[in-house]
Amino acid sequence: MKRTSTVIIGAGQSGLAMSCALSNRSIDHVILERGQIANSWRTERWDSLRLLSPNWANGLPGYGYRGTDPNGFMGVSELVDSFDQCASHINAPVRTETNVVSVDSHGAGYKVQTDQGAYSCESVVLANGACGQSKVPDFAKAFPSDVRHFTPHTYKRPADLAVSKVLVVGASASGLQLAREIQLSGRQVILAVGNHLRLPRSYRGVDTYAWMERLGLTSIPYTDVDDIERVRRTPSLPLVANETLDLNTLQDIGVEIAGRLAGFRNGTAYFSGGLSNLCTVADLKLNRLLDEIDNWAMKTMRGQFLTSSVRFSPTRVSSDPRLQVNLRSEGVGAVIWATGYSPDFSWLNLPVFGRKGRIEHDGGVVAPGLYVMGLPYLRRRKSTFINGAECDAAALSKHLVAGLDRRSAA
Repeated sequence: MKRTSTVIIGAGQSGLAMSCALSNRSIDHVILERGQIANSWRTERWDSLRLLSPNWANGLPGYGYRGTDPNGFMGVSELVDSFDQCASHINAPVRTETNVVSVDSHGAGYKVQTDQGAYSCESVVLANGACGQSKVPDFAKAFPSDVRHFTPHTYKRPADLAVSKVLVVGASASGLQLAREIQLSGRQVILAVGNHLRLPRSYRGVDTYAWMERLGLTSIPYTDVDDIERVRRTPSLPLVANETLDLNTLQDIGVEIAGRLAGFRNGTAYFSGGLSNLCTVADLKLNRLLDEIDNWAMKTMRGQFLTSSVRFSPTRVSSDPRLQVNLRSEGVGAVIWATGYSPDFSWLNLPVFGRKGRIEHDGGVVAPGLYVMGLPYLRRRKSTFINGAECDAAALSKHLVAGLDRRSAA
């Protein structure tokens, strides 16, 4: 059995951030990656995906953005290249093609079993991310066998669908982007809308993500949030590269919107009748954010260098929205489940899960010597963003090293 102080599981932004932080503190460690560096970015993204955050916000730990277009939006291949360069730059001790089989208690520390051998360590960092597996409702099993199923992990391009009509379920960032791409490919899309947010790509001449950074909205500590569990279930920011994408712009190109997909029976998909309420709530939250931006801009910038304040048209909702679709009679041949993600800790044999099966943690601290990174609002809103990993790693590595010191002294 190999011995090291810390095992980091996952070589994405969180794993590299923790590696950089531990190296700076002279803590020996190893990173275990089931595939290649940034494996999920390499293998589980659709072809046309571009990052929702501007390039300036995509710097990696110890290796900031080095391109020539800080306000642009990089594609996945460019991002993967930057991961490789970062890992080389910080001399990250990555063991690729190493699949973790189990993590168990072992004396005062942990045993990490892989398909390449076992590691004994005092601490483990679970940095394999929040998107380990796509969430798909149980009633998906009732769909006809000739309807093809995809998730954002398995969908690559419209040509793979080989059908003329598609049901996209979920209207957060992924669902909006896929609905647009498929509709523009000449296929008819029905979009089932659940809880979602509405944001413009830019407002008053400034990128919305930049506004959120300026207002401190991405950096509010989890300890200052009233209902952190509710906030951690908030939909992802519906921002896409270079343009505003919302339900109105999708309807402009022919996408049909319906309410939340509530169930499926006898060949028919049933939608809830609450579409109007869902859209009204999203519009209210949008205007509340714009008001906050306006107030901050007038107080701090006195309106200088800004375009005029505007408000966007309310989301258009039919007075008689669709409540059901018979897939066979209407020719729906594929369903894309853009219904969110959950982390995969199936190999973690430790009593650290709550009643609903979610790992329990306090700002990333799970148990003595056990940490998690990359989950929604782990320590702040931007914990799941590329530029949020470095701050989380700084805080958690400090806690980790203090724990190592205490055990060493004892």
